[in-house]
Amino acid sequence: MLQRRSFALPALVCTAVFLPVALTGQAKPIEHQIAEAVTPLPEAQRDGATVYGFRDDADLAVVIREGTNDFLCLADTPGDETFQVSCYHKSLEPFMAMGRRLRAEGLSAAQVMERRKAAMEAGTLTIPMNGAMTTLRGTIRPDAMHPDTVSVLSVLYVPYATAESTGLPTRPMGVGQPWLMQSGMHRAHIMIGGPKKAFEMTMSRH
Repeated sequence: MLQRRSFALPALVCTAVFLPVALTGQAKPIEHQIAEAVTPLPEAQRDGATVYGFRDDADLAVVIREGTNDFLCLADTPGDETFQVSCYHKSLEPFMAMGRRLRAEGLSAAQVMERRKAAMEAGTLTIPMNGAMTTLRGTIRPDAMHPDTVSVLSVLYVPYATAESTGLPTRPMGVGQPWLMQSGMHRAHIMIGGPKKAFEMTMSRH
């Protein structure tokens, strides 16, 4: 199962994703969670994505819709003012699943990082080269319970890549400009921050 998430981008799922947080809000209806969660994907891929979300006031996310394609999406965590949903390719799931399992066992973010690193060095865990993830973030408007606009962040995982091997800078250089985070590490990834855009979702097929 997925723990409730407090994404602290740009670290993404590598560190801060799935950290326990204090939650007081009631989960949104399942169909609403699904409609929001799949919005990072192109429209043609939304209906087939597996979605993790929250039931009632539970503090762990579970599968609220089984999918038929290659993508998994994470619903927004209730109980705070920050809206955040993410979708990633199934090739990243072993890495994500290990983090969820270890945090459910009570390990800290630093411990999870070390366990994942050790597993990759031992060859029992892999991060696929160019495994992709997209996240949308915004501030929830209380009267509507959704954001008016969201920021778009795209990520490509490039394990052990360095600034020298990629030719990329290691700090943000502006909207739409790629840069390498955690250079040389097992979880190195290319970050591409897009401009803000209007948040739109449809409930018609959910």
